Amino acid sequence: MSWIDWCIVIIPMTVLLGVAFYSRKYARDVVDFLAAGRIAGRYVLAVGALEGALSVITLVAGCERNYQVGFSIGFWNAIIAPIGMFIALSGYCVYRWRETRCLSVGQFLELRYGSKFFRVFCAVLRTVAEMVTNAIGPAIATNFFIYYLGLPHRITFFGINLPCYAIIVTLCLCLAVLFIWPSGRISLLITDCFQGLISYPIFVIIVGYILLHFSWWDDITPVMWNRVEGQSFMNPYDVSQFRDFNLFALTVSLCGRILNRASWFGNDANGAARNAHEQKMSGVLGAWRNGFSGLMTLLIAIIVIVFMTSPRFTESNKFKVTNAEIRNELSERVLHEVIQDPAKEARIMRKIEAIPASLPADHYTRRLSQQRNLDTPYLNIVRQELGDSPQGRFEFQKFRSVYQQMMMPSVLRRIFPIGMIGLFCLLMVMLLISTDDSRIFNASATLTQDVILPMFKKKITPKLHLALLRGTTLSVAVFFLLVSLFFAQLDYINMFTTIMTALWLGGAGPIMIFGLYSRFGNLTGAWCSIIFGSGTSLLGLILQRNWAQTIYPFIESQGWAESCDTFLKTVSGPFNPWIKWSMSSVKFPINSYEIYFISMILAVGSYIVGSLLTYKPYDLDKLLHRGKYADKPAPPRMKWTLRNVFAKLIGISSEYTLGDRIIAYSVFGYSFVYGVVIVFVGIVIWNVFYQWPEQWWSIKFFITSLIVPGGVASISTVWFMWGGIRDSRQLFIDLEKRKADTEDNGQLLDKDTQ
Repeated sequence: MSWIDWCIVIIPMTVLLGVAFYSRKYARDVVDFLAAGRIAGRYVLAVGALEGALSVITLVAGCERNYQVGFSIGFWNAIIAPIGMFIALSGYCVYRWRETRCLSVGQFLELRYGSKFFRVFCAVLRTVAEMVTNAIGPAIATNFFIYYLGLPHRITFFGINLPCYAIIVTLCLCLAVLFIWPSGRISLLITDCFQGLISYPIFVIIVGYILLHFSWWDDITPVMWNRVEGQSFMNPYDVSQFRDFNLFALTVSLCGRILNRASWFGNDANGAARNAHEQKMSGVLGAWRNGFSGLMTLLIAIIVIVFMTSPRFTESNKFKVTNAEIRNELSERVLHEVIQDPAKEARIMRKIEAIPASLPADHYTRRLSQQRNLDTPYLNIVRQELGDSPQGRFEFQKFRSVYQQMMMPSVLRRIFPIGMIGLFCLLMVMLLISTDDSRIFNASATLTQDVILPMFKKKITPKLHLALLRGTTLSVAVFFLLVSLFFAQLDYINMFTTIMTALWLGGAGPIMIFGLYSRFGNLTGAWCSIIFGSGTSLLGLILQRNWAQTIYPFIESQGWAESCDTFLKTVSGPFNPWIKWSMSSVKFPINSYEIYFISMILAVGSYIVGSLLTYKPYDLDKLLHRGKYADKPAPPRMKWTLRNVFAKLIGISSEYTLGDRIIAYSVFGYSFVYGVVIVFVGIVIWNVFYQWPEQWWSIKFFITSLIVPGGVASISTVWFMWGGIRDSRQLFIDLEKRKADTEDNGQLLDKDTQ
């Protein structure tokens, strides 16, 4: 990068770090540190959540996924829209969680199920799953910066040869800890909001640059249609041959979204709002807050697909680099990272450099597929040269994963000009920090509140409590560092995060949902859910991690491979083509989405059976501070009438102001009327009677993916920048006035659970 680019990155980050340390004076008790005093406004929560949700790993994973499926599967995402709208407008789980006033999931579990051991066990399980999953965030981000900035894999410092990867991941985690230590949730909330405000104009600039340099009709559309039958990037009715990111994966995501809505609650900003209604409204605003971020994410994925597969970029072009040159450069860097033998690396690289000369004349123009595309010759050579030994299969898995993940930064660094390189780097640094610090903080808070705190028999002082929180933060950061340095990620990012989080989410959903909404759920059912749900996910993870090196070689040595293959094909046959199981020497036949789905089914069934067999009604009013346990009058309930039935269905209550109602109706109109009824249901019905031609789908995605989101983003960018600035200022004012409460720290003594 040029000095201009470095200034663009360094100056804003220095200011943000100063803001974090300035906020230290506001952290006077545990509630301040863990939940920003529970006085945050809806816009500071919504804008801060934008930065927390969008991360480097999200961008890389999104490009990795879209490179495999394009637009087509995204059309069916509209099925999820009504669910997301109901979750946001109704306050599903969020409202009740805020009513419990719990500072952690563990506190909730002990109150609801009456077992300190269950609280600690779940806290450890959740935190381990969360930390291992999130620890690949710094790893992926570090690789992103190495490839995006063109840094070497190793550097010499005072005569010592050091890995650049280890240096950068350490610096990233140290920076994340510096943002947490001053005031915990306060510093995170404020800096995340400020980073969101800075990100909005960057989104606009990047979107504008891409639209100026890539034509929808000349560059994008021809590439998207150049696919074999069954794997269309544009026609959602022609997707039957996609394997991993298909309609079944979409179904699993939908089920997980409903069942595990509350499973990560407790240590994020879900308890930071000034009241339950404000918390709910911050979620409703989530439908509008993203601005140009979603459009930018989509366009980046599209231009990677276009540049790396279009014949227009196989020869001299305006960017002064070809896609073959980028593939050669990317292959060389990944081989240097993955393979330790220099002679083997050099031999493979010589064969890769000879690829363009050995390809047939129609290679760049014939239809592509997941099995045969422009990357296939490169992957085939590496696969052949590494051999079919267990170690060779393992190295190929690593090569393929890094190659696919680092394609995006390898392309962007070659097509962005000076200034744009710095802006995108600044955006990635902010996304890295906002994601890492939140995830480190969430894990450290869980460990402190649900593992360490229950060990104390008496109330601890705020000073000791805050010291424990800061010390645990440092310990979690060290854990993240160790996992980032030594843990190899061998699958698509989305697949890896799915199976890792399933260690907790596989069994957590029924525990949280029935815990908040049912009186029959009890400790027996909760243990059954963890054992059968999370246990299945753990078994699947073990099989995936050890398949290529240990398990498949053992099956093959026993002569069982053919019979196992027959069994897998027979079991998955009724669900073909969405589920296709067959033996492979490289990859476990059952993917992460399928394991996750099996886990959730077993968890729900076992929770219900276990609870009903040992039935004992629970007093939910006490948990939710309602009825005789309320410390203030409850908001008057709206009665069901013909006039208000629609408002009730979308979650509008007596707490809603006129502005709140306008926001709720607008979310319903955009998400359901436009997004579902018109754009999805209308098109589905139309195609029942008349199959759309290619040109119509091209026009459809041009309007729904670029024009409409661009118009919405233009309004929401200004709207949320104003709201974020206003609520940030108000948060500082309210924190100054707030009175500390040393008793409210999430610690439960024996008398509190009776």
